[in-house]
Amino acid sequence: ISSVLQKHIDTTFKSSNIMLILCGSSMSFMERQVLGYKSPLYGRRNAQLKIEPFDYYDSAAFFENTSFEDKILGYAVTGGIPQYLREINGYNSISEGIQQSFFNKFGSLYEEPQNLLKQELREPAVYNTIIASIANGASKLNDISTKSGEENKKTSKYLTALIQLGIIERELPVGGIGKRNGVYRIKDNMYRFWYKFVPENVTNIESGNYEYVYKNKVEPFLSDYVGRIFEDVCRQFMLRENTKGKLPFVFDKIGRWWGTNPVSRNQEEIDVMAVSKKSAIFCECKWKNELMDMTVLNELKRKAKTFGQYSEKYFYLFSKSGFKSNLTELSKTDDHICLICLADLF
Repeated sequence: ISSVLQKHIDTTFKSSNIMLILCGSSMSFMERQVLGYKSPLYGRRNAQLKIEPFDYYDSAAFFENTSFEDKILGYAVTGGIPQYLREINGYNSISEGIQQSFFNKFGSLYEEPQNLLKQELREPAVYNTIIASIANGASKLNDISTKSGEENKKTSKYLTALIQLGIIERELPVGGIGKRNGVYRIKDNMYRFWYKFVPENVTNIESGNYEYVYKNKVEPFLSDYVGRIFEDVCRQFMLRENTKGKLPFVFDKIGRWWGTNPVSRNQEEIDVMAVSKKSAIFCECKWKNELMDMTVLNELKRKAKTFGQYSEKYFYLFSKSGFKSNLTELSKTDDHICLICLADLF
């Protein structure tokens, strides 16, 4: 078919008003077989568009009559893929949708990551082991190689392939401190959720005991799981605000920071940092069932002192449950402090 298309593109299509659009869900097939150097169609494309998943905000459109918490939960388990969003929204509640889709052996997402790996990669078992090792806490190349039983050179090649597919990512600290501390993490939320909860519960899932699995092995740990995704949600919010020009300055980079505080010599972390040449926004993101208080702001300001290269510093606090009155009153008089609740995100 590629040769047939090549012939028509080179001849009859040139004098016609035809626009040919080729779509495919398999990235490896589209990039190698359709657009690759050895393909008859190589060099004949006028444009290429990689369709990205929805962010948290657009994903929420699938859950019109649900709480803000459930909107974020829906994004946290699907990663913004429309098909997955539709799957879990086809039930009476988000919880039931997750239970039936992931933890029922006949569910549409129960074997989804395995099927996708088989479709995209030649050695799915090896890639499965590498993703599982990252899901279980390995974040450095040496650790991932040790857990997966592969040598570093091979592991690095496999990691590159997974990055190209958008399944994992290599994350570097933002802000110019600790650049050598890059780590690997699962980028795709559906993979992240699946590898965290499905493999260790396969026996009960296969025996049809999915209600027990969800109530006892998943639901009690969902808050901790969503807490980390909440940082990504807050980062996406900042990107949207940056595009609209609603922040104190237009930032150039945004991400997480972690490393050794040169003053205290302790390992520390900042959930989200957005920086330009002389300005920085420091963000703390709390997914907890309690009001955020002044101690969180004071701790964030202490960490921010590490970054003396930024003369203008702003502090954005994101809270699932809201803020105590003293923090709210302070934010009204200090334009360097911004408080953001779940309603503000939407």
